[in-house]
Amino acid sequence: MGSTVDFVRALRTMAAALFAAAILLVSLASGQQPDPPGQAKGTSPKFEAYLFAHMVKSDYGRLYYTVSLDGLRWEMLNGGKRVFEDYRGHPDITEGYDGRYYLVGNRSDSAPDINFWVSDDLIKWTRYSDYSPDVTKTPDYPHPLKRIGAPKLFYDKASSQYLLTWHTPSLEGTTEDPERYWASQRTLYATSKDLKTFSDPPRRLFPWEMGTIDVVVRPEEDRYYAILKDERYPSLDWVTGKTVRVCSAPSLLGPYSEPGPPVSPNFREAPTLIPSPDGKIHYLYYEQYAGTSYGLSVASSLKGPWYQISGYSGVPAWNKYEMPAGVRHGSMIPISRNQYDTLAAAYGSQKTP
Repeated sequence: MGSTVDFVRALRTMAAALFAAAILLVSLASGQQPDPPGQAKGTSPKFEAYLFAHMVKSDYGRLYYTVSLDGLRWEMLNGGKRVFEDYRGHPDITEGYDGRYYLVGNRSDSAPDINFWVSDDLIKWTRYSDYSPDVTKTPDYPHPLKRIGAPKLFYDKASSQYLLTWHTPSLEGTTEDPERYWASQRTLYATSKDLKTFSDPPRRLFPWEMGTIDVVVRPEEDRYYAILKDERYPSLDWVTGKTVRVCSAPSLLGPYSEPGPPVSPNFREAPTLIPSPDGKIHYLYYEQYAGTSYGLSVASSLKGPWYQISGYSGVPAWNKYEMPAGVRHGSMIPISRNQYDTLAAAYGSQKTP
């Protein structure tokens, strides 16, 4: 009798387990999210491929390449090794007035100079110029520290000039309040026609008092949009701290509106923006530091509204974009399929032995 009861109980346990597994499979299938907008399905893409120039968690401040054909699924090149030994900084690339590519960096935040390289093919980089801004001369910014953080470069076709931005603090951190250093960061800028001579003195890009770093400026229609990191620490009194936000202006140099609501969760930084393959959607990536993951928000206009795409969920079917492990911040740019193939031939993938 006992063996019969045990057998029945075992059958019931097995049936319950099978039922739970079936429910899980149904829930996974029903929870399948739609693909992000902007893919060129059934038509030739307006933007054929993308390059992500970045650093990695284990090798801060050095240059690595990751590529994508759809702006969503990314593969690291060169077997996961550096692609240019001379580079130092937070990689940022812009296509210049002459069709060549310009890469900006700096040796460290305490180094006095910002460095530029130029390339015809994104493979061979040549030192182009250096610039040492005197941040102490910045108007309306008393007592800045002599520090230059994460310079970024944008060529504005409408005004035929480069906009160079970086962040500079005015307060040292203390043991009691290390975050005051970051809250004191302000975004400074200089302009240039040729990256040989620069406007002087450096100036503040934003008129309002808020800690900002990692500023990316892009035009859309009749306005310019600055995508930035709100660098104050989050609290109940400042819930937008350490998020990515967006503000806009009627011209490249402002005046910029106060930032809108967050387009990312807290503790995100280093935004980088690309157009979707069909050219109709903005893909805005940002890092969950330090090297933990990447987030992706999308919008049809830089003014928003924005929403976040599912990734790093632990359920492969729910991940609508994929990044190599350990990638850290840099910049993404569209490239042609021919450039993609050339880079892949020159460097090979991370999977290459």
